[in-house]
Amino acid sequence: MTKRQTVKTACITGATSGIGEAVAFRLAAENMNLIITGRRKERLESLKKEIEAARGVRVYPLPFDVRNCDEVCRAFDSLPGEWREIETLVNNAGLAVGLDPLHEGAVEDWERMIDTNIKGLLYVTRAVSPGMVARKSGHIINIGSIAGKEVYPNGAVYCATKHAADALSKGMRMDLLPYGIRVTQICPGATATEFSLVRFKGDRRRAAQVYDGFVPLSAADIAEAVGFAVSRPPHVNIQDLLIMPTAQAAATCFHKTASRTESAE
Repeated sequence: MTKRQTVKTACITGATSGIGEAVAFRLAAENMNLIITGRRKERLESLKKEIEAARGVRVYPLPFDVRNCDEVCRAFDSLPGEWREIETLVNNAGLAVGLDPLHEGAVEDWERMIDTNIKGLLYVTRAVSPGMVARKSGHIINIGSIAGKEVYPNGAVYCATKHAADALSKGMRMDLLPYGIRVTQICPGATATEFSLVRFKGDRRRAAQVYDGFVPLSAADIAEAVGFAVSRPPHVNIQDLLIMPTAQAAATCFHKTASRTESAE
């Protein structure tokens, strides 16, 4: 793989597992230095050692909760000068909690999804994008979902947050257009990560059943798409990319060798 002549810096939110972790390794393969963020400080430190040993790039762990605007601001304000020029931002932090009809939904689950998937994306983008505007250079990649394209039963609030991410991606693409900043949205279908384990609040049996009877996407599949987007020449922007397993035609339409259980991603 051809290395870039100038080592640039990428920031990845939600890098402690799943798609975020896979993206970190993939962008390290693009010879990018990395700022990796998440709430699990110990996991960030461990990931830093793994990536630096495997790829030879520099990694800066930055622990904070994207739901807390003050934490986000303090974290980015604390960056040393050499880490402040963020060329690529991957807004990956996101989750689904619960799978209930709206009239039975838990308000605390709704708030957690809204605060993470919408507000978190906004807080981090607001902290990073002014530097891109000043330099007239940058690339923002938002990890969306098939749930941002379609709505499915019992997932109204999660789907609403991902529809918001879709709208925000389109809006920031317009707002940042005069500054040469690329904005990409990558929307996975069913992907085998901690997603379902979080949605079902640690119920491993129920989470595993989501992927019964078909081959889901992997975190590495989505990371490859991120790698493709960032490696395009400056005049090319991959605006919106929907990635599905071969066995999935729509949010709730699967071809399974076993009976279908729950919707995923």
